[in-house]
Amino acid sequence: MTTLVAPGHPVNSWAYSEDIPGSRCGPEDGPGWPRPYVVLQEEEIWRELRFLAKPQSTQFDAAKGWRVDCVNFQPSPTTKTQDRYVVKQLEINGKQWLLSGVFDGHLGDVTVDHVSKHLPIIVGEFLQHAFDNDRSRLNDPAFISDCFSRSILAFDEAIAGDVLDLFGGLEGLSNYTDRQIRDIINYPKNYVKARLNMYGSTALVALVDDTHENLWVANLGDCQAILVSPKGTDDWDIRVLTDAHNGDNEAEVERVRREHANEPECVIDRRVLGALHPFRSLGDTPFKQPPEFTRRILFNLLPGFHDTSPWEEFLVRNRTPPYISAQPEITHVSLNEIDSHSTVSNAESASSSSSPSLPRFLILSSDGFTDLCSNEGQQRIISDWAHSVVSMQSATDESESCIDRSNINNILPMSPVTSSFSQSPLSSSPTSSPSTPGYESRNMALRLLRRALGGDDQASVSRVLTLDMDVAWIDDTSIVVQTL
Repeated sequence: MTTLVAPGHPVNSWAYSEDIPGSRCGPEDGPGWPRPYVVLQEEEIWRELRFLAKPQSTQFDAAKGWRVDCVNFQPSPTTKTQDRYVVKQLEINGKQWLLSGVFDGHLGDVTVDHVSKHLPIIVGEFLQHAFDNDRSRLNDPAFISDCFSRSILAFDEAIAGDVLDLFGGLEGLSNYTDRQIRDIINYPKNYVKARLNMYGSTALVALVDDTHENLWVANLGDCQAILVSPKGTDDWDIRVLTDAHNGDNEAEVERVRREHANEPECVIDRRVLGALHPFRSLGDTPFKQPPEFTRRILFNLLPGFHDTSPWEEFLVRNRTPPYISAQPEITHVSLNEIDSHSTVSNAESASSSSSPSLPRFLILSSDGFTDLCSNEGQQRIISDWAHSVVSMQSATDESESCIDRSNINNILPMSPVTSSFSQSPLSSSPTSSPSTPGYESRNMALRLLRRALGGDDQASVSRVLTLDMDVAWIDDTSIVVQTL
């Protein structure tokens, strides 16, 4: 159980595998079902959620309500999350753009740490360089989309390229013995570069320009971006901006089969080469380079491999790489057009409106959130959450009619206990300690997480927070919610 359940707190209920949201848990997970859990009271639930999800918030423009709230959640005390998120301002042509992202690592956390820390820097450098070379296209969304895409491709190419450059390219490996390769790649500086190739990460990155008129979303893998816009005063337009690039997407499966037409084992059981579920990612070099890269470089990394047979199972199928793509899917949204549609809808329902009367949200999440929503339905969960957020009112406001409800800070002010946002995507310090009072959270992402876990159903939420189980019972879940 989690460390915040007080010693001696009674175990007062039992959970079956079907009671746990998502698809991670099943009756095949041992004979221990039903398993005990503690039913927490309201304050205990919020306290435990804060401890486990480590909510963070940052304010970019309080007057306009531009704010970002984030969580990274994994309740199992024996499991280290491989999700990461980042929120960072980029100075482009002397103006402040906003980059946010969610990254879901797999096989290990080395590559996802590298991606979340360095990819925003590369995106910013590409944009600034493009602007320096062609200032006449600063307002061209297609130009920004292309630059955004090229920056991500270049970032991925450098992961393997920086290592191959040590040997004069892939063809140069034949000039080195295994002993020589081992000495070169295990030199500390080279070792750091080489290890990045052993693991992978999905990437979902959002970019908003300085005027908040345009949104770009770049997606690789199965994280998800959702735009939530007010539709009148009582309804929400919930628009999924991304497709999942994994084996559940028939178009992705067919794309890989088409690119490797004479290789029936390029996809097995909806996994690339029978091994990997994401079909697009950063890193994952064994699926992008010929087998020689893995056998001669990665197998020579210290501390060595006692058993390479799991790798060889898919390497023998690797005939015409790459099989995993680093080509992002770029989506552009004109926020001004959404504003105009919202104004019309609000005018029809309220008779007068010169701007949207409610805030607009962008949700970035790892596939753990999608999994949590699978039973009840994502549309319902997000709609309920949005209604709950905008129905709140600051205690300092005397009259609801005087509130500018398009500014999130007027209806859901930032929590009194919160840290200033760290620019480092690797920050893992909780914003509140176990002794923090269990007040209801004002963090948009934490409130969305709670709704996905069961909302007001204390027993459902408590099951996820306090289940007595030795392995993770839900997938890692990162959520970034920003107002636009």
